[in-house]
Amino acid sequence: MGSQLIFLGTGAGCGVPAFYCNCVACREASTNPNYQRTRCALLVRGERNTLIDAPPDLRVQLNRERIHQIDHFILTHSHYDHTGGIGELEFYVRVQRQQAIPTYLTPATQAWLQTSFNFMEDCLYIQTVEPNWQFELDKVMFTALEVTHAPGTLGVLLQTPAGKRTAYIPDSGPLPAQTAQQLEGIDTLILGATFWGTNRMPEDHLSVAEAVQIGLILNIKNLYITHLSMHHDTPVTNHELETYLQTFGEHFHLAYDGLCIEI
Repeated sequence: MGSQLIFLGTGAGCGVPAFYCNCVACREASTNPNYQRTRCALLVRGERNTLIDAPPDLRVQLNRERIHQIDHFILTHSHYDHTGGIGELEFYVRVQRQQAIPTYLTPATQAWLQTSFNFMEDCLYIQTVEPNWQFELDKVMFTALEVTHAPGTLGVLLQTPAGKRTAYIPDSGPLPAQTAQQLEGIDTLILGATFWGTNRMPEDHLSVAEAVQIGLILNIKNLYITHLSMHHDTPVTNHELETYLQTFGEHFHLAYDGLCIEI
């Protein structure tokens, strides 16, 4: 049995639609549920389930995809839009699983976790990792990737037994040289592209155009952009984004909540 990736959420911190916003992107999402974006998370599904990040929308996401089991947990960094749902795992562990979930994160993220979610200490079996460290989960080899974002942030590179390579980097600014080298020519890159138009945080995030350029420069076979705000700097519709990506070829994709791909 191969592995699948399920995009639990594909939005940035604000989500789409935002409760306070009436921009064209939020109006589009309000009238078409397919365009709604919850905060970023990914599930690797094989014989077991590996959850990457736990956004505030986690319970809704797991119920939507009918996912009832989490076997491993990877936390890329400590920001609220990636961690606000960690508490959802408490009752799953205490009531159903009755065993701590093996959890992979950096020492910096662990220090934050101990302060912010200390009541979860016995629910998560912490194993700290650093950039370039490797660990195997459910026959998939994971490599921690250095990125430019908050202290302690990681991306992950996945390699299946068949040799397929997929990277998930939901939050990063310009990629470090070593990370870019590791990604060159891979089968699939899932990359955060928070901003459309002006990148308001160029050291910590990428715009859609910058993410596309990375895909082109690194000769990525398939690029999926995620972590989309849709609001900033200029509100944009999904149709407009799809049209833009089509100009670069059929291997450039817009990720959506609930999308499932084989790796």
